[in-house]
Amino acid sequence: MSLPRSSMNMMGFAVCCLRCDEPDVAGSERCRSCISSHARTRERLSGKAATKADRLSREFVTMLANPSNYADDSTHGELMTHYTALIDAHHGETPATTIEEVVARFEEQRKKRKRSLIRDVANMNEWNDVELSEEQREEMLAKLTGERPKHVPTWDELLAEVAELLDGK
Repeated sequence: MSLPRSSMNMMGFAVCCLRCDEPDVAGSERCRSCISSHARTRERLSGKAATKADRLSREFVTMLANPSNYADDSTHGELMTHYTALIDAHHGETPATTIEEVVARFEEQRKKRKRSLIRDVANMNEWNDVELSEEQREEMLAKLTGERPKHVPTWDELLAEVAELLDGK
């Protein structure tokens, strides 16, 4: 089936679509039926796992959503590698065959930044990369605690204190 990597793969069922014997017609009745069934399944699995079967189902669907992350799994790794190859082939990605291609892919993956909604929202703070002066730190501390600190140690003082503790052992 012609499916965007994110939609069905996010649901964990891209492999089902790739193995489907139905003609590749977007929006067909069979596609809608399967997608609806998969959505219901994900909904059922989204609650707290009550049984071992629930837990196993959730683990397997999680693996299917990102099979490349589980290629080293001792039980399912070989199957996850196969699923990854199916998905990649469908999206026109061929496996690396030379050492240069392998090294290039590793470099590309290393440079990719994994997205995190929490980190991305937290990093929108205007003070994220600003180092406050000692005066600003004292002012902020005073606002938070309601009183002025008597003495805020500098990093050098703190490091010296740690060094003293380590030397005393």
